[in-house]
Amino acid sequence: MATKLLLTLAICRLIVAVGLTLDPTELSRLAVRGELSSEPADLAAASVDFGGTRRAEAMAVLYPADADDVARLITAAYESAHGFTVSARGHGHSINGQAMTASGVVVQMSRAAATAVPKPLVSEKFMFADVWGGELWIDVLKSTLEHGLAPKSWTDYLYLSVGGTLSNAGISGQAFNHGPQISNVHELDVVTGKGESVTCSEEQNSELFHAVLGGLGQFGVITRARIALEHAPQRVRWIRVLYSDFQAFTKDQEYLISLHGQPPSQKFDYVEGFVIVDEGLINNWRSSFFSPRNPVKFSSVKSDGGVLYCLEITKNYDQSTADTVDQEIDALLKKLKFIPSSVFTTDLPYVDFLDRVHKAELKLRSKGLWDVPHPWLNLFVPKSRIEEFDRGVFKGILGNKTSGPILIYPMNKNKWDERTSAVTPEDEVFYLVAFLRSAVENGNESQTLENLQSQNRDILKFCKESGIQMKQYLPHYSTQQEWKEHFGEKWERFQQRKLQFDPKHILSTGQLIFTPSFNAMTASW
Repeated sequence: MATKLLLTLAICRLIVAVGLTLDPTELSRLAVRGELSSEPADLAAASVDFGGTRRAEAMAVLYPADADDVARLITAAYESAHGFTVSARGHGHSINGQAMTASGVVVQMSRAAATAVPKPLVSEKFMFADVWGGELWIDVLKSTLEHGLAPKSWTDYLYLSVGGTLSNAGISGQAFNHGPQISNVHELDVVTGKGESVTCSEEQNSELFHAVLGGLGQFGVITRARIALEHAPQRVRWIRVLYSDFQAFTKDQEYLISLHGQPPSQKFDYVEGFVIVDEGLINNWRSSFFSPRNPVKFSSVKSDGGVLYCLEITKNYDQSTADTVDQEIDALLKKLKFIPSSVFTTDLPYVDFLDRVHKAELKLRSKGLWDVPHPWLNLFVPKSRIEEFDRGVFKGILGNKTSGPILIYPMNKNKWDERTSAVTPEDEVFYLVAFLRSAVENGNESQTLENLQSQNRDILKFCKESGIQMKQYLPHYSTQQEWKEHFGEKWERFQQRKLQFDPKHILSTGQLIFTPSFNAMTASW
């Protein structure tokens, strides 16, 4: 009784705040098993994200106990005479307020909230795991490793939700081999913008299945995903080498990802890279491997234009292949043209490699440098224009200072399913270039939020004026015309899918793609 009373009070606050006059029968549809809260602390937590540059306070936060709770909420929004919006939120790692709403309810999907949902169900026979949409990938990994299995494709950071990464693409250094995470899903349970709970796959409700994958939350809330698994290796040989010549660096990266169809012994399992434009970061590059007693200097490796490039590769192995791993690595390295004196290697358990970014997070948190604005910019740059991008951005706009990692690595377009909502450049090989920078007020003007945002605008302007047909990953635009240009030939189908699965434009309004069909309040961006 007390729970129902608190729930009713929360609903009443929502109604008053939005200015709606909902019918009592509509309220009954929100009799969820979880919790609907309008407490200031819950609203505050849902009104900011990892980017730290946007703010929009929801009217309420739903902590669902199961998929039915999500369906009840969206059904109420869809059937309401006046309407309200619904945005699903995982672990809050959106950059530009994509999971926020100022005119409705945020559905907090992470396991910390959804305590009643089952743990991942792992099938060793059929090599898949059924997981709650708000499950964090680190928890998926822990559950599958109990069976000696692991998902095939990853993101670099594991404290992200399954539904969150599948709504974008989910990429890391394994994508050249297995494709993004959205290419490694067998089946989904989705609550559409009409409140309908639908199971979908390649064979069943395939239009919804492909719409939701990479769909930026526009067509439904993912409540369950069936993830493809493989046998998990025991250990990883982690190697980093340096280049001063960009052309040699990209040629080697492109050669390594061309081996995706070869037997495991004849290819690496992970290929990434990053750009070093700041001499102070070169030893951070090294720090996860060795102590900094012998610092590396730019001058010692003859950097080109004050820029170095790091190739990062791994080889997975276990006891059965431990005797041959050195030979396999040597054979692959002999074909590359890195600086011979720059090879740094470490060996660690597979789970430690996958969770490597979390260790860096803990260090930054201890220094108070994690909860700061993150004006990230992620781009897919065509292979045909990557050298021009290097000259104009890495050796031009950035100068010799940055405030965080700059990733660069190629992917194979044929590993992406064109039927999904995700968009990539036309080239058969394209590069992720990710400026993962943090804004800090430490007296250094180059690291301020204003300067980094200005630099991001300069990078986008350079691409536009140079005719580089890049695509944003984790995209953010403020007008529908910009979104049309982003989706290109996919826009018409994207719009049709929206009409079919979320006709009132209730879902994920923080993406700023569509405007709700009712007269809702707008976010205070």
